[in-house]
Amino acid sequence: MQSAHTALAHATNWRKPTRSQGENNCVEIGSVPGTIGVRDTKLGAASPILAFSATAFAALITAAKSGRLDYH
Repeated sequence: MQSAHTALAHATNWRKPTRSQGENNCVEIGSVPGTIGVRDTKLGAASPILAFSATAFAALITAAKSGRLDYH
């Protein structure tokens, strides 16, 4: 059985946010069953991948949208 990181590295469903307008200064999101990955678009396939469970990723997005992760 391959690890989630290995599966994410070979995933073909990486996508950028629609608001990035084709720029390469953002993150990409990819997924495999049970795991969501985040990587830097500047490095593409060579980028390190942060892997989250679906629950942890949802919590991250909720926290980011609420401003709880804003550091000033």
